[in-house]
Amino acid sequence: MRFVIAVLTTIALSGGAALAEPAPPAMECAVPEWLMPEGEFARVGQAIKDHHRLDITVVGSGSSVLSGPDGARFAYPAQLEQSLRERLPGTEIKVTAHVQHRQTTADMVAGLQKILADDQPALVIWQAGTVDALRGVEPEEFHTSLDHGIDAIAAANADVIMMNMQYSPRTESMLGVSAYADVMRWVAEQRGAVLFDRLAIMRYWNDAGTFDLYTATKNYDMARRVHDCIGWALASQIINAAHLDAMKVQ
Repeated sequence: MRFVIAVLTTIALSGGAALAEPAPPAMECAVPEWLMPEGEFARVGQAIKDHHRLDITVVGSGSSVLSGPDGARFAYPAQLEQSLRERLPGTEIKVTAHVQHRQTTADMVAGLQKILADDQPALVIWQAGTVDALRGVEPEEFHTSLDHGIDAIAAANADVIMMNMQYSPRTESMLGVSAYADVMRWVAEQRGAVLFDRLAIMRYWNDAGTFDLYTATKNYDMARRVHDCIGWALASQIINAAHLDAMKVQ
């Protein structure tokens, strides 16, 4: 189990100090439409229309960050903020990340109400499932925690994107994540939530040759590029779901 955790941590958290790079090209980060489900982000659109501002809260575990003193600058929450700023001129964008290592979904839910009260976001991106799979949390318990979290987010008058676990060909055979991914898909469908299927998207990038994720454990630059692309893809999903491409944001 320690080996699995170490591999996952290195893939997700790899990073090093370097100068910031331009936003990744759309071609490198291309995601098929069938992996980017449509949704309706009414609160996101209203916040931008009324206040020219969008506050996003990211709640997640270790796979939402990169290692090193500058890791936060290059992880996908920061890349999402940068991408939205570039693509939504005239809108103030703030992405606040609340990342706790080794937290199960139930642990996240316990602290969610305070986070929502403090941040007052229009959108919550909730990354879950990785630690639950590592610890062997019962899928039904995982399902219940997701329901409670979505209830809390809805009560805070925020839209939600659920993000599942990352893909790693090195650990796929050792760590059974499919049951947890299935639960997240089911909950998203039943609750009308948008699922950012990071597991399937990263598998697609690997199979298409965009990234060689088998070697990602030793390739810090690749880990950063993956986070760049996740941030870019998230921004695309937000813009589409809130119909911001049709909105004049000036």
